[in-house]
Amino acid sequence: MSEYDEVVAALEQRGFTRMVFDLRKIKDLMDVLGSPQRAYPAIHLTGTNGKTSTARMIDALLRAHGLHTGRYTSPHLETVQERISLDGEPISEERLVDTYNEVAPLAALIDARNSEPLTYFDMTTAMAYSAFADAPVDIAVVEVGLGGEDDATNVIEAGVAVMTPIGLDHTEWLGDTIEDIAWAKAGIIHKGATVISALQTEEAMRPILERSAEMGATVAREGSEFGVVERIQAVGGQQLTLQGLGGIYDEIFLPLFGAHQAQNAAVALAAVEAFLGAGKDKQLELELVREGFARVDSPGRLERVRSAPTILLDGAHNPHGMAAAVSAVEEEFHFRHLVAVVAVLGDKDVSGLLDLLEPVAARIVVTQNSSPRSMPLNELAQLATDIFGEDRVTVAETMPDAIEEAVVLAEEDSSGELSGVAVLITGSVVTVADARKLLKR
Repeated sequence: MSEYDEVVAALEQRGFTRMVFDLRKIKDLMDVLGSPQRAYPAIHLTGTNGKTSTARMIDALLRAHGLHTGRYTSPHLETVQERISLDGEPISEERLVDTYNEVAPLAALIDARNSEPLTYFDMTTAMAYSAFADAPVDIAVVEVGLGGEDDATNVIEAGVAVMTPIGLDHTEWLGDTIEDIAWAKAGIIHKGATVISALQTEEAMRPILERSAEMGATVAREGSEFGVVERIQAVGGQQLTLQGLGGIYDEIFLPLFGAHQAQNAAVALAAVEAFLGAGKDKQLELELVREGFARVDSPGRLERVRSAPTILLDGAHNPHGMAAAVSAVEEEFHFRHLVAVVAVLGDKDVSGLLDLLEPVAARIVVTQNSSPRSMPLNELAQLATDIFGEDRVTVAETMPDAIEEAVVLAEEDSSGELSGVAVLITGSVVTVADARKLLKR
């Protein structure tokens, strides 16, 4: 077993899905590490959907402006290295091992003082902040794991706080209403911060504004201070005109699909403007903005991994995310015949997901993903049958079988003509990760 594999195993022993919302332990760990998170400024992102794509856009824009970036996102698709990026590239195995070896002995001290050890997420957060300080980076772009106020990442106290759209998700941890969830997420707004918020419902916006007032934070909102002026479909993505905090930015090519990604781009641009000091009558250099957006990719977000038939992967795992994916599929791809492969986690609004998918998918193949939280196949099959009808539902025990079955179903309908025929694999980031491993070989 290589040293890298040992590190991955040691991290996973902490319980990959174990959730403990207690900032005291991570604060203590940061103190004994010498507060690496204070070594650089940060942009911190929360919200229900769009965080990772928006973080990747912010990262690309900052790099186009010549800054050294550290980016921390979750979950990962293939390896833990993806969570910690330096200058847009996942951390190397060697550097990950070195960082772990710095953090682990001090983490053991904190574990010894507490009844419950630090979590997997606590550890990767501490490793990210340490790696960024060692690099060193000019700025960190940090995505919240879950919620905001009690999330391990919140020891960063960032100068720019980004709110992507807030909806109902993770209700067992964050509360049953959008207002409760927004209060939890608004906890990343610290004293004197600049808040960049995507369009929100009134019940989500109220806590953001109240927390901002309490913290003396400045708020810029999509639809008033910034937004999408125009979007036109283009080959391999879309062309955008964006209203930024400092003016209009036109002819921006974004190599991602869907109105939701255009919205993410507007939020990302405003966040970078806020960080770099652009604003009223002071714009960023247009060519650098164009260059940054043209470099963006977002694996597992309507990612095309095969053609003939087209196979798309999308990590939509709640109704808000599925609505965005479905609308992008309808608008951008015009498939004649779409077969969906779906595996979901049991704690999600599965009927809500399937209701949104039903009008666009001719057939659905249900299966399970590799998560211990994956919904049992018989339960998912029953929900799918209730919504799609028995004749449109196929059950497959494993992901490889499900993909093979979906391709056969798509091709059967193609009458030999494979253009306009597609398979969409969706329902969870874990589902996408499992499929990606099989299809990217």
